[in-house]
Amino acid sequence: MQILSFLGFTALVAIISYLVTRKTNENSSDGYFLGGRSLTAGVIAGSLLLTNLSTEQIVGLNGSAYADGILVMAWETLAAIAMVITAVFLLPRYLKGGISTIPTYLERRFDATTKALTSGLFLSGYAIVLLPIILYSGSLGISGMFNLPELLGITEWQSVWLCVWSIGIIGSIYAIFGGLKAVVVSDSINAIGLLIGGLLIPVFGLMAISEDNSVMGGLAQLTSKYPEKLNAVGGADSSIPFATIFTGMMLVQLFYWGSNQQIIQRALGAKNLVEGQKGLTIAAIVKILGPIIVVLPGIIAYHKWGAEVLSNNDIAYPRLVAEVLPKPLIGFFAAVMFGAILSSFNSALNSCVTLFGIDIYKQFINKEAPEIKVVSVGKRFGIGLAFFSMIVAPFLYFASDGLFGYLQKVNGLYSVPILSLIIIGFVTKRVPAIAAKVGLITSFLIYVLYIVVSGVMTSNAQENGIDVADIGIPHFLHAQFVTFIIAIIVMLVIGKLKPRETDYVQEYTKDVDLTPWKYVKPVGIAICVIVISTYIVFR
Repeated sequence: MQILSFLGFTALVAIISYLVTRKTNENSSDGYFLGGRSLTAGVIAGSLLLTNLSTEQIVGLNGSAYADGILVMAWETLAAIAMVITAVFLLPRYLKGGISTIPTYLERRFDATTKALTSGLFLSGYAIVLLPIILYSGSLGISGMFNLPELLGITEWQSVWLCVWSIGIIGSIYAIFGGLKAVVVSDSINAIGLLIGGLLIPVFGLMAISEDNSVMGGLAQLTSKYPEKLNAVGGADSSIPFATIFTGMMLVQLFYWGSNQQIIQRALGAKNLVEGQKGLTIAAIVKILGPIIVVLPGIIAYHKWGAEVLSNNDIAYPRLVAEVLPKPLIGFFAAVMFGAILSSFNSALNSCVTLFGIDIYKQFINKEAPEIKVVSVGKRFGIGLAFFSMIVAPFLYFASDGLFGYLQKVNGLYSVPILSLIIIGFVTKRVPAIAAKVGLITSFLIYVLYIVVSGVMTSNAQENGIDVADIGIPHFLHAQFVTFIIAIIVMLVIGKLKPRETDYVQEYTKDVDLTPWKYVKPVGIAICVIVISTYIVFR
């Protein structure tokens, strides 16, 4: 029954996606890469949420909540503020230029070399780190949920290979042959299922720990027995010190929701500015409720097994799902999780195809190529990249623990340099292209140095039996903030010494209607007030 419900829901999503997108013109750049610039608010919001929410997010954050409590909600709630900033300030500028990729904007603001450098950073980060990790973490989730090694009589290693290639092939079909519109339609359907399934876990979990089998009774148990787990203000030794909220945390959020090609590409495909702003604000509202799905279950799990020493905190969520969710619903929830895994994979892959086709092939290899040729070459590149990721991902089985934390730290290699360029591009008019290139390279090298030095210091401390917290390594979010500030200063100084001859003026391409949604600022302010209030309540 579990397998049948899993296959049934997965097939339903595929059929609906095909029927909705079969008439879209996939031979043009806008049609393939941006869904024909026809995306509406609901589709944009659903795709944004599900692209973000995958196994490494759900399992990883709940594992962190098991260890640190509600303070890890910062990864969710602060995202809402970043989405508001994107809707009000960044998206109008992106749509005004009619761009398909973030590096395209940077080319117009600076030059083609800057575009090539940022495209290379994006592609390297997605291909070498993000795609294999999505496949690997997803394979562990699906394999564990169905207990495939025992069910099929195979080893865990073989089960990882089976799941990686299943996820990779299906995700590639969506991303490569369906284009962005197929991705966002499937995302929207799965987002509904994920919200339903994700909300069921804390409901059944709270009922399971309650003395009277009620949700309120479960909440009473948590607040009375583990009040320290409900403190959102993290200390210096926690995974998210409170001070990082005002430094690197907001930079991470602003990059992810405002300039990460994998995410912002959904909003770039909006039919007009109103739909794009509505989509972002709807997603922001839902994101405020995100901790119910990705934090609360981890705290419930701590109530159930806090006295135990789990081999890995990341097993807390799968274990809770297996114990509290009624058996007939496990197949449905597994299908929804499968959809979330696919979403993260095919979204990153589609963004890689877009970056290569438009920013690399069209710009540097064949400038005269017609759009149908650009799309065709991009698809072939995507197929090769997908196979590369599927070959690499299973070998992460032999990697050390802490994959989720490692991913967050390594992402700073491209997020900080690119965000600094976008900020400088928007707020200045005379900073030249040479400043952008120097700032990009400087911030990249500084953060590489931080990763190397902190890694060596951590390794030496562990070998000598010294507590890592005592050796004074700055938190990686603080390090990202310092790197960002240095990059900004470097670019401003160069801009002062060697400014552009004329002010940069962004051209209006008239591709979309730029009339803003009249409620975007009031709704945005309300969202920010709610987020701040959350920290006041849970302090």
